[in-house]
Amino acid sequence: MQKKQAGTDQLIAEIIRGIEDVKGQDIEILDLREIENTVCDYFIICNGTSNTQVNAIVNSVRRSVSKALKENPWHVEGSDNSEWILMDYVHVVVHVFQKHIREFYDIEGLWGDAKSVKIETTN
Repeated sequence: MQKKQAGTDQLIAEIIRGIEDVKGQDIEILDLREIENTVCDYFIICNGTSNTQVNAIVNSVRRSVSKALKENPWHVEGSDNSEWILMDYVHVVVHVFQKHIREFYDIEGLWGDAKSVKIETTN
């Protein structure tokens, strides 16, 4: 279990780095490990200001994780319109939204029982 968590911590750090590199906003980590029947251990949620920035965030995360950990997402969906792109790294799922779409779906509210950590960014 410790080895998996160490790998997950590294993955989360690289995902955050990828988001911050292209000025992704409002980064939040939801810890789902203590909630029954979840599809993964963590959600990382952030938003961009346009479909161009959403795509840039996704590409930056993919590049950062691939370079540091030699991992690619198991599945990516939502790239067609770039309003909400989901990147599935099995134990960690990344949600990259445009701000208005994030507010509409309110994943943080839906998963209100999860422990939440907001990442302070300097942009």
